Amino acid sequence: MSNLTTDTPAAAQLDPRILRERRERRLQYILPITAIAVALGLWEFLVWYNAVPHYLIPAPSLIAKTLVTDWSSLMQSAMFTVKLTLMALALAIVGGVALGMLFALSRPIEMSLFPFAVILQVTPVVAIAPLILIYVSNTFVALLICAWIVAFFPILSNTAIGLRSADHNLRDMFRLYQATPWQRLRYLLIPSALPYFMAALKIAGGLALIGAVVAEFVAGTAGQNTGLASRILESSFRNEIPRMFAALFLVSVLGVGIFLITAWLSRAVLGHWHESEIKRER
Repeated sequence: MSNLTTDTPAAAQLDPRILRERRERRLQYILPITAIAVALGLWEFLVWYNAVPHYLIPAPSLIAKTLVTDWSSLMQSAMFTVKLTLMALALAIVGGVALGMLFALSRPIEMSLFPFAVILQVTPVVAIAPLILIYVSNTFVALLICAWIVAFFPILSNTAIGLRSADHNLRDMFRLYQATPWQRLRYLLIPSALPYFMAALKIAGGLALIGAVVAEFVAGTAGQNTGLASRILESSFRNEIPRMFAALFLVSVLGVGIFLITAWLSRAVLGHWHESEIKRER
């Protein structure tokens, strides 16, 4: 019996499934970093080998140097873009969840208002932005409205679908036991809607950033208190291509950061109970 107890940990360590899962976890970090490093190295080599002028395609080393030299200006613009993106995402979450719950509770209200939400979603923001800039005197508020429009619809549609996706047998059971509306919402509707909402949050986070950048492009704003899109426009007008690539790099970093944060939130919320995020038993 003692031999079985002492041999069990060693056998568990040699379990092929455990070794495979550990290798996959390591490769999850190693492969993307390696691929990005190889791509940057190839980019640097091709620019150097073909003697491409920096005003056409700058090398990654020059972009990194520009990031260091223009760090204060670029970071100030990045903070503006982050603030605009997060505010638009927050408004989209509040408005989308509230309206989605209203749609789930009242079918007539959904049939009446849902077409307006679809119209806002399918109309390109570049077509709406000039009108918003005309009617809204505050430029920041106008940019916020444009970014909110882009991020709003995924939250609304997924929340409404999630609230309606609760199992009908469970609905009948809650009615049978005379559960209060709050109990139905807390223990049935919200858990059924959470996977849909978290999936929408991943999408809406990126769309909020896209909406903020596109809105600033359309507005054509300039000056110190502006975002990364203005830095890109300004650099293109002045033919400062390395600075333009540096601002574009920061936009990409912000997008990746938003996705990683929303993915972590999804795992934190759903990882212990829902099949889409539940961890494999080891």
